[in-house]
Amino acid sequence: MKSISSLLIGIACATSVVTVEAGDWAGWRGPTHDGIAASGQKIPTQWNDTQNVIWRVAIPGRGHASPTVVGDRIFVPTADEKKRVESVLCLNRKDGSRIWRKDLHRDGFTKKGHRLHKSHASSSVAWDGERAIVNFMSGNAIHTTALDANGRQLWQTKITDYVTHQGYGSSPFIYKSLVLVSADNKGGGCLAALDRETGSVIWKNDRPKLPNYPSPVVYNLFGKDQLLMSGCDLVTSLDPMTGKKHWEIEGSTTECVVTMVTDGKRVFTGGGYPKNHTVAVMADGSGKIAWQNTSRIYVPSMIAKDGHLYATSDSGFAICWNSETGQELWKERLGGDFFASPVMLDDRIYATNLRGKTFVFDASPNEFNLITSNQLGFESYASPVICGNRLYLRVAKRGGGSRQEYLYCIGNDR
Repeated sequence: MKSISSLLIGIACATSVVTVEAGDWAGWRGPTHDGIAASGQKIPTQWNDTQNVIWRVAIPGRGHASPTVVGDRIFVPTADEKKRVESVLCLNRKDGSRIWRKDLHRDGFTKKGHRLHKSHASSSVAWDGERAIVNFMSGNAIHTTALDANGRQLWQTKITDYVTHQGYGSSPFIYKSLVLVSADNKGGGCLAALDRETGSVIWKNDRPKLPNYPSPVVYNLFGKDQLLMSGCDLVTSLDPMTGKKHWEIEGSTTECVVTMVTDGKRVFTGGGYPKNHTVAVMADGSGKIAWQNTSRIYVPSMIAKDGHLYATSDSGFAICWNSETGQELWKERLGGDFFASPVMLDDRIYATNLRGKTFVFDASPNEFNLITSNQLGFESYASPVICGNRLYLRVAKRGGGSRQEYLYCIGNDR
């Protein structure tokens, strides 16, 4: 992991320069792709609609994607359900003001599906240093699009046809010269690698004809980079440059949403259909399942740190396991349902439930200790983001009989 001060990249644009610092939240699950924020940041543990709010800004439309925070920019995917338009917003990180909006797809909404998630903008943007790359489902297909820092479309690639079951929410992953994209579905999806500069397909692997929703992720394990995917009843490891299989076992349930995490020896995933299933698989290619249980960690991704695995279950429990043995060290009810993934800052975990309440508790294997809980709005699907001594929360509020989304920037000072 790079230090927070070790990387400064100046990107010359037509009208501006974007400076990206290591520790920025450049894609789904943050700087190390595992929900762990850069250490040493100062984030408040208490806030409300006025307390410790640096700024808030209304987000048009609806989306469950988390914000991507890089340099002086914030990228937010959204979809206007009435106008049937899917877009990316670019906001000023300092005050939330809009820099640009780029509409990418029109009139491509599916007529069925979205039974649970109700969003046509669930994939987070990945920033590669020059391009904002995003996935959308439109016209019964998955498309990946690259925009420059000024919102100009650089390329757009159709990944695969898509048979909707419960929508689409997989986020792109930046790996060296590639962007990795997954699109599992009942019609027969794929896992693909695109050239980041041109959008051309470098490799593409067919996947089983089953509904499934995880985002791809790459970790270096046992001396090699492993592209990891779960679901479709499989746990799969590929060479991210070529798509060739490192190893694969029948080790997960059919439908998963979580992005896999690792403790350096094992990889962890969870699923929720047709069975509730959490599993640890050895990442050495042996095919060995280290442990498994019937906990329903279906939608919120987990966090692995210092030999322990932390999770918030869909039904509202916070859980800590020994990552080697699977021994449950504690389990406590938080309350409410959870779709958002928790994030960790040093020794604290921030977890937001569906009703917009964020719980802050100690990341300790010894015992569960709730520090505080804070309410914003009435609904939240997007996962929290922590970077630059700021906490970003995407929530929905009611007013005048309508639903309005907001992005809040939380901090200790103005």
